[in-house]
Amino acid sequence: MLLCVLPPCSASFPSTHRCIRALKGITTEHAAPQLYTTLHRRARSSAATPQITTHYTIHPREKDPRWEGVEMERFADEADVVIVGGGPAGLSAAIRLKQLANEQEKELRVCLVEKASQIGAHTLSGACLEPSALSELFPDWKERGVSVAHQHYMDAFSRLWCVYKILSVLSPGLPMNNHGNYIVRLGNFVRWLGEQAEELGVELYPGYAASEVLFHEDGSVKGIATNDVGIAKDGSPKDVFERGMELHAKVTLFGEGCHGHLAKQLYKQFNLRENCEPQTYAIGLKEVWTIDEKKWRPGRVEHSVGWPLNRNTYGGSFLYHLNEGEPLVALGFVVGLDYSNPYLSPFREFQRWKHHPFVAPTLEGGSRIAYGARALNEGGLQSIPKLTFPGGLLIGCSPGFMNVPKIKGTHTAMKSGMLAAEAVFARITAESPESETAGLHVPEYSDALKESWVWKELYAVRNIRPSFHNYFGLYGGMVYTGIFYWILRGKEPWTLKHCGTDASQLKPAKDCTPIEYPKPDGKLSFDLLSSVALSGTNHEGDQPPHLTLRDDAVPVGRNLAVYDGPEQRFCPAGVYEYVPLETGDGMRLQINAQNCVHCKTCDIKDPSQNINWVVPEGGGGPAYNGM
Repeated sequence: MLLCVLPPCSASFPSTHRCIRALKGITTEHAAPQLYTTLHRRARSSAATPQITTHYTIHPREKDPRWEGVEMERFADEADVVIVGGGPAGLSAAIRLKQLANEQEKELRVCLVEKASQIGAHTLSGACLEPSALSELFPDWKERGVSVAHQHYMDAFSRLWCVYKILSVLSPGLPMNNHGNYIVRLGNFVRWLGEQAEELGVELYPGYAASEVLFHEDGSVKGIATNDVGIAKDGSPKDVFERGMELHAKVTLFGEGCHGHLAKQLYKQFNLRENCEPQTYAIGLKEVWTIDEKKWRPGRVEHSVGWPLNRNTYGGSFLYHLNEGEPLVALGFVVGLDYSNPYLSPFREFQRWKHHPFVAPTLEGGSRIAYGARALNEGGLQSIPKLTFPGGLLIGCSPGFMNVPKIKGTHTAMKSGMLAAEAVFARITAESPESETAGLHVPEYSDALKESWVWKELYAVRNIRPSFHNYFGLYGGMVYTGIFYWILRGKEPWTLKHCGTDASQLKPAKDCTPIEYPKPDGKLSFDLLSSVALSGTNHEGDQPPHLTLRDDAVPVGRNLAVYDGPEQRFCPAGVYEYVPLETGDGMRLQINAQNCVHCKTCDIKDPSQNINWVVPEGGGGPAYNGM
């Protein structure tokens, strides 16, 4: 491993202008509680504050006369196990449950709900698949026709500067070494898992978004309810309104993916995060290109850190040459959401990265065919919450099993689902399953996980991500990794802490330098809206925005006034924009919910924690084709 500590190039971020402040004449010295309270009270008392949020989670229908007389009864169905989320974890759990049931000739009803219109349509990842869990789930997976998987043949890891790079040697045993792994398009892989699950008898329900956790009278989880449909944008019932349905189960597995909105409710209900560090996240942006065949190196895997990010902003890139019979590459950029400058735009950093002289030649003459984005858990072992509670379990990326330095979480997510399935099956099929609550509590899952290779793997790398929180930033983290992981394999007798929530890391705009991004050239770099168009994102337009605000006055009163409206930069889909009031005497926040790619970044990074992402009508969102 080559560690070179050199002075970084000074990117040109001229302080030429700042965005218009909505509240003129208010000095925003700091995001102090007193200032916020003053701004908040002014905004709350102003009759001019436009209504943005019409969703029933903020404005209860019981208090809305337009809902009087509307039938609200829900149909309920029973299953043995209900699984929320059709990703690698949820599908692996479902498959393992049915494998065990079929082997022991037991009747077991397993139902899986997925908010995407099709299994895999919301799935996005790099992805370089480590096949350990897959081989355990299906020892004969290669014979089962996983045509989407292709073994990689070469690794390259670089530290980028403005106009050059330093190539580092990836020795065997280092986290980013990909020997024995497979380059996949994860959406295709998940679709294949769905086919295997259906063949085994799992009931799959794509297009049904789980919107609510249901509880027994004793407080244990009873199951979930799917979302209602047929609600107008103003929050009133349409003629076609239909109530969602309830799915009850002995145990419910929550595998929603990163920052699941039901998991957030469970954290509070059962105090699951009492003894862990706050979760920290990154946003990953990805594109797929067709390139000149002469530049195509099937199986090549490239990673880089550094430019255009500064040493104190965590992030990096990937460039994978696919091996699918045509010259395709998957490329992406990851930015840690603990960055402090509110002017930073992860999307524009990604577009700028493609112009680096060691990246651009691969793409020149090519054509971009797909775009997407999603958030990633980066907290590691320290940030894993309590995983079991009466009636339910957390699996996969929902609690966060990603190996950050490897940039891999599929294999650990799959294994967590398999371990959950084995623990749940044993309890459900026991002759006299004992439980103090109506919903079965299965603590054996946590015990099994802590005894598995998943826990050992995450323990070994637990300090790598938080080691970047030092004066030297990237360089200090690389030195720490070289000494304590490469040599000691993570056996140091301490565990480093994170620096708090990502939302709390932003500094006031007045303390930061605006970043001047170059205009996209339409060849290598592109604007945001043309990118979102490639994601296939679509939502029924006449429904309440699912990006809800706890208080409609906060965006202008605090986010714009203090942080210069960071949501219009950290969102990778152009959902949020500040526009002038019709009266011309201020600004208002406009939410373009139809653009949302369900990445959850807004819910994570909003400095006021005023945005609450909830599910839209089932089937809405991106339509990723093999991302």
